[in-house]
Amino acid sequence: MQLDWQLGHAPSHDALPERWIPAAVPGAVQLDWARAEDWPPYWLAEESLRYRWMEDVWWTYRTRFTVPAPEPYGVVRFEAGGGDYRFAVLLNGTVVHEQEGMYSPFAVDLTAHAGLAVELAVRFEPAPKSRLSPEDRSQANRAFKPPVSYGWDFHPRLIPLGLWQPAAVVAHPPLRLESAEGTYRLNDNFSAATLDLRCLLEPQAGARLHWQLLAPDGERIVLERELPANKAELTWRDELTWPELWWPHDHGLQPLYTHVVRLVDAAGAVRAERRWRTGFRRARLVQYPGQWNTPAGHSFPKPRTEAPITLEINGRRVFAKGSNWVAPEIFPCTIDAARLEPLLRLARDSHFNILRCWGGAAVMPEPFFTLADELGLMVWQEFTLACNRYPDAKAYLDVVDRESRTILRRLRPHPCIVLWCGGNELFNNWSGMDDQALVLRLLDRNCLELDAATPFLPTSPVGGMAHGHYVFWDQETSREVWSMFQQCAATAYTEFAVPGAANADVLRRILPPGELWPPRASGSWKHHHAFESWTPGHHLCLPVLQRYFGPIDSLERLVELSQWMQGEGLRGVYEEARRQKPRASMALNWCLVEPWPAAANLSLVCWPAEPKASLPAVAASCRPVLASARIARFQWGPGDIFDPELWLLNDRYVPLPSLAVEAVIEAGDRRIPLLSWKSPAGARNTNVCGPRAHLVLPELGVGRFVLLVSVAGHPELESRYTLSFRRTERHAQARPMNLG
Repeated sequence: MQLDWQLGHAPSHDALPERWIPAAVPGAVQLDWARAEDWPPYWLAEESLRYRWMEDVWWTYRTRFTVPAPEPYGVVRFEAGGGDYRFAVLLNGTVVHEQEGMYSPFAVDLTAHAGLAVELAVRFEPAPKSRLSPEDRSQANRAFKPPVSYGWDFHPRLIPLGLWQPAAVVAHPPLRLESAEGTYRLNDNFSAATLDLRCLLEPQAGARLHWQLLAPDGERIVLERELPANKAELTWRDELTWPELWWPHDHGLQPLYTHVVRLVDAAGAVRAERRWRTGFRRARLVQYPGQWNTPAGHSFPKPRTEAPITLEINGRRVFAKGSNWVAPEIFPCTIDAARLEPLLRLARDSHFNILRCWGGAAVMPEPFFTLADELGLMVWQEFTLACNRYPDAKAYLDVVDRESRTILRRLRPHPCIVLWCGGNELFNNWSGMDDQALVLRLLDRNCLELDAATPFLPTSPVGGMAHGHYVFWDQETSREVWSMFQQCAATAYTEFAVPGAANADVLRRILPPGELWPPRASGSWKHHHAFESWTPGHHLCLPVLQRYFGPIDSLERLVELSQWMQGEGLRGVYEEARRQKPRASMALNWCLVEPWPAAANLSLVCWPAEPKASLPAVAASCRPVLASARIARFQWGPGDIFDPELWLLNDRYVPLPSLAVEAVIEAGDRRIPLLSWKSPAGARNTNVCGPRAHLVLPELGVGRFVLLVSVAGHPELESRYTLSFRRTERHAQARPMNLG
């Protein structure tokens, strides 16, 4: 039975709403109220500011209906997939259920009220806050709720509340299947998978439980079993020989098997069915070769080595290239397969093989993981902890225990899940946590108990890994992003970024016409994170753009230059991280897409799903095999010594043959040869380092030039780097060189 809902708010627990409006379930109280008031979209200009009061009142959903009669000995329940965040369920004014947490489903038994008219209400407390001020993410440090909603450098303060998952009244027969789930473990040579299955049910004499495992074609039965449904819990074990293995898309195919569980009554009628898909893969975190010997140069007493962070999938070491994933929307209730599919396809088409689901945001709904399974995208899943110090208090740990177990049970069938993680930046000084924090020990225990075959990290980063930097040019050190990373030696670069303006059409949609030009550190430009979101200049970084290009006279020119620098800067980081293989094993930028339309940010895609011009440069840098150049900087001028170093990058498990590589400069109609290189043959999954060019740059007469690195007979391997050429004060003061 679907329900008609109303929604109202009151200033306190004891007060009643004075006004009721229609409510959508699943939904969010903010969206319902804005719809009733006919407000403009929350993402327009500074509209999100008018939502601020909604986090501090009590919201109540109510519905009236007649409870249907169940079959004899059956039950009728109100069932909901989840509520956000602290709430109570009231039946005819009496509290019958209370819960904290947004991920765990809940149910209320209505059988005793069959045939009666009832009023059911769900009353939500104000958004949880550990303190009244300051109004920032630290207010979320006593809740298992996304702290990003409390305000971040890319997210407005807008805290969703309400019935965000489906809710309905369901009549169940006396013979019913409450749950069905399965786990597996592959043996060492992948020749067999041991399957353990468990079903909870309401048994009945003569009933049978029928289980099938269907092959990836969806039709052929590879395993089958029938059991008497004579007890509340049924468990059994089977073995599948030579299962087809699931791989990341750049290493193989993604075969998915289907579990089908049917509960059949004594007359042969199917009374319940559960289906879910899974793939067989083994994921490990391993050390890079020689890692036990690091840090080097220490005599006794010896320090601890760095944490293992190289992903090994089915016995094969995989370089993880991808992006951080926040959420594509502020309100989780609006995220569905149609919203997710274009973004995940963009990720795959950009040669990404992994997405890190960041702990500051909500865990994604089922379609995200289903699509990732199908597309061969690995997922690093963090729990809902980020950038805060979380307590050892029992009440908080009880919530995390229940919520994390719900998440683990829901997601563990998905082969895309290759890594669990406690949360984001918990061992940094702004969080102040460490390995002994009880919440991290609890999460580690739950992952071990419920998904022991998938590795666990307490947080990111840990020893050897790196987060940042988030600039193209660092004003404190006067270094560009390329030189920063060329002088770094991390084991994994799991957050890095270069800022970029939003597309011009996006800016025209979200900014009032009177504020569109010039950019200013106030009003809608500031509210949409172009200024003072992190440093005073972030994320537009207008002074940096002017440092490289001088005055900028139009919106289109601003966007063009900003996204050009973003794309080339990120390309330099991805390729540099890959050059540092095998010590380095991951390169994940911040981020693919953000939950609302920022005027400038660190993402590669504008909200809702519009790629920036920077994305193709990043996609080119993540191809499994490519010709690459290590370049010292972005901007050049006459008389500079241009000395790129040539490389062949290879992440495939196929050896590279000897190749003829050529590097040239293209500047307008001019073509200047730089270097030819006959590379040696290379081993599989191994890079080849080549020679360095040396050219004193002449006056090119253009504002930009292209370094083209090509491979004879293999156009798919060529790389084009678009660099800035400008005579600066430094070049004007230099003595002219005789280039004749």
